[in-house]
Amino acid sequence: MVRRSSVLIAIGTIMLSTTAFAQQQKIKVGVTATLEGTYTVLGEDGIRGFQTALNVLGKTVGDKELEFVIASTDATPDSAVRAVRKLIEQDKVQILLSPLSGDEGIAVKNFAKTHPELTFVNAASGAQETTYVDPAPNFFRYNMDGAQWQVGLGKYAYETKGYRKIATVGEDYSFIYTQVFGLVLEFCGAGGQVTNRQWVPLGTKDFASVIAALPDDVDAIYLGLGGADAVNFLNQYQQAGGKAHLMGGSIMIDQTILSSKGSAKNALIGTIAASGQADTWDDPGWQKFVKAYQDAFPPNKRFPSPSLLATNYYDSTMALILALRQVNGDLSDNQAKLKDALAKIEIDAPNGKIKLDSNRQAIGTNFVTEVVDDGKGALFSKVVKVIPNVNQTLGYDPAVFAKIGLPSRTVPECKKY
Repeated sequence: MVRRSSVLIAIGTIMLSTTAFAQQQKIKVGVTATLEGTYTVLGEDGIRGFQTALNVLGKTVGDKELEFVIASTDATPDSAVRAVRKLIEQDKVQILLSPLSGDEGIAVKNFAKTHPELTFVNAASGAQETTYVDPAPNFFRYNMDGAQWQVGLGKYAYETKGYRKIATVGEDYSFIYTQVFGLVLEFCGAGGQVTNRQWVPLGTKDFASVIAALPDDVDAIYLGLGGADAVNFLNQYQQAGGKAHLMGGSIMIDQTILSSKGSAKNALIGTIAASGQADTWDDPGWQKFVKAYQDAFPPNKRFPSPSLLATNYYDSTMALILALRQVNGDLSDNQAKLKDALAKIEIDAPNGKIKLDSNRQAIGTNFVTEVVDDGKGALFSKVVKVIPNVNQTLGYDPAVFAKIGLPSRTVPECKKY
């Protein structure tokens, strides 16, 4: 795990660099990341993705300098709103790049409605409701949601792996509800059964009762966990002698877990998953991004490959800077020109082309993956299938999709819609 101090030192470098342009007109952008609690490791790499974008794109828009103020959260809605409020009221930022986590995203989207004069660009959060239900007209999301990130996994599990029954273990909050929503729709639509769904609080340390309750008559167990929760589960599952096939949610199989210390992560070798990226993708744009990320930080202060959070922060920062340059930094008329540019821009992101729908939600590329060992003890997500143009209704007719209901502990039902 990369130490938080190295991230904060790097943040300080960004802040100090602005003093050299004290006389230059500035655009102030507030950035939040979960640098406290269970998801700290995700927030740290999100900031690395953000810094990589600044290294690649620069920090100026015409004759204006971009000044960034970074605030920490702990993945809870209250902490996210407090951070955003502080950035607006005390630091006087004009644009927000926020937040990282699912429940935070819903809270910040709702808060954005109280400041229609400002622009909010989602950093990485992936709960469906952030943009699908009652979206804020000044909130823009350039990453897909958790359900979009599961497209392809259910069919691959059923048709290629031959799984017929699975159980799920997931953190009890909106992003993982959204991930399981996407998985269940596709797996059950193909004919599979999800026979058991277990939910655990974010920050769970003891998984003994969860592991004991896992059914024996399933072909695989899906893990919707991330950060310290994922590492704790893997350690305890391995100690309990667990041998089931595993399937992974998007933050279960990225470098925040695959690069963790200890041998428990080896239980993930062979795990099939789906995500908005894949470590081994041979696309030149992806390879260029990976190199930029690697060059920006010493090996002991980064992961071998960017995590999904690093990629999301990179893409969001990229979209914001390119849109600001389109309008030459014009923030007049309640930032109307910037908001129009953000709604219309299509970015050639490292993980595939991204455009927004009418709710200002990303339509992008998804990847079905499998965890592999590179032969030197390092784990990576290998590309199995690339799926372009994944929209928020997952290819369903919008009217049919709306009737399914919002992601929750029990929605969707395991059936073909």
